[in-house]
Amino acid sequence: MAGLPILSLTIFLPLVGALLILGFRILAGASFAAGASKGIALILSIATFAASVIALMQFNPAATGYQLVESIPWFGGSSYKLGIDGMALSLVVLTTALTPLCILQSMRSIEDRLADYMIAFLILETLMIGVFCALDMMLFYVFFEGGLIPMFLIIGIWGGKNRLYAAFKFFLYTLLGSLLLLIALVYMYSVTGTTDIEALQKYPFAPEVQTWLWLAFFASFSVKLPMWPVHTWLPDAHVEAPTAGSVVLAAVLLKMGGYGFLRFSLPMFPDASLLFQPLMFGLSVIAIIYASLVAFRQTDIKKLVAYSSVAHMGFVTLGIFSFNEAGIQGAIFQMISHGIISGALFFCVGVIYDRMHTREIAFYGGLVHRMPIYAALFMLFSMANVGLPGTSGFVGEILTMVGGFQASTWAAAGAALGVILSAVYMLTLYRRAVFGEMTNEKLFDIKDVSATEFIILGLLAIGSLVLGVLPSLAFDLTKSSTASILQMIGK
Repeated sequence: MAGLPILSLTIFLPLVGALLILGFRILAGASFAAGASKGIALILSIATFAASVIALMQFNPAATGYQLVESIPWFGGSSYKLGIDGMALSLVVLTTALTPLCILQSMRSIEDRLADYMIAFLILETLMIGVFCALDMMLFYVFFEGGLIPMFLIIGIWGGKNRLYAAFKFFLYTLLGSLLLLIALVYMYSVTGTTDIEALQKYPFAPEVQTWLWLAFFASFSVKLPMWPVHTWLPDAHVEAPTAGSVVLAAVLLKMGGYGFLRFSLPMFPDASLLFQPLMFGLSVIAIIYASLVAFRQTDIKKLVAYSSVAHMGFVTLGIFSFNEAGIQGAIFQMISHGIISGALFFCVGVIYDRMHTREIAFYGGLVHRMPIYAALFMLFSMANVGLPGTSGFVGEILTMVGGFQASTWAAAGAALGVILSAVYMLTLYRRAVFGEMTNEKLFDIKDVSATEFIILGLLAIGSLVLGVLPSLAFDLTKSSTASILQMIGK
């Protein structure tokens, strides 16, 4: 195993699955490929998860710098260079763990052009893993932007009735933000002669240059995260995307913005990051409070959870720009925790949508009488989303607020208000949808979770509880990454 290029294997195994399904699609026809695609996609996604676990076993948490590095010259000053630290590895494992669950769910819910759907999903997994493993800016940009295409197709083809509007809005917002990132990348290459991330992290850019480069990177990462006020594409994309598309969008794609701030903005432009700290605190607090208030007024369950994601990403940016160990560790943990909890909440929405084909909160009520197992699991994830002690949601929120408090008391106070508001909208949703008398006759025959749905939600519940009780599992992995980031910004 020692000489195996494990990162390349992890990245490209899903692509192998996509090519196999495409081969069946061409040679055997769409109907045969649809049946074969289920097994191929599931097997290859599980194999990808196994490869990421092997990478986890080979990783030394106590070592500093990047590990499992692979490097092949590409063109100019660029190279095919891969490597991971604890932060990147934790996000890779999150991605590879969620993808098989998404594919399991999609086997039941996607009926039209299933083979094409699985191809798009597996290609998306390859590109997402590549983002977290790339150690070359040009390679990172290819993976970062490439992920737009399969996600655009997943929303635009298999989404709801307004899917084209949502897909184009998602695509244009994220693409326009990333054009400035490309311009900054070209400038950095012209100055340094390299696109190697390790080299760029050590290059001393002039303070006035840092300011403009930081803003260019901010334009891309703030949209991807997303931050207020460039968040408006997210609720539309979530509402129209199929269930698995919403899961991977919330759990993984949003994390690319936070990952970008920690991998590029802070280490490469430390002076500019310190300069814009008050701005980031202000935008973070606005996002937390505003998104929570808007979530409370939603009538669509999926849109409520989408606005909840905007609020929780506010905690991530608050922790990142606190410039201390508690804040950055909390931000990384919050990204992992939110990936599990938000993914589970979107799965929960998908369970009742597949049965009733509506997400209107007013349609439901008294679900506990017909779906007791579903009600218990939904309560667990609702409490985790609020930040109940014992769940992973508590650890991420409390650490980001501790880090924020050390840097700015008013920012921490605003975040604390957001925690209260999150309890208001999540408990209100739960009370209206699950408790009370079941007055809607259409719900009398609704079935509780199936075995597949129970496995998916049960695994995510275990993940949230284990990280809530044993957060050191994540902290031990990301401690050296946090120390390196703090060293690069001189803290």
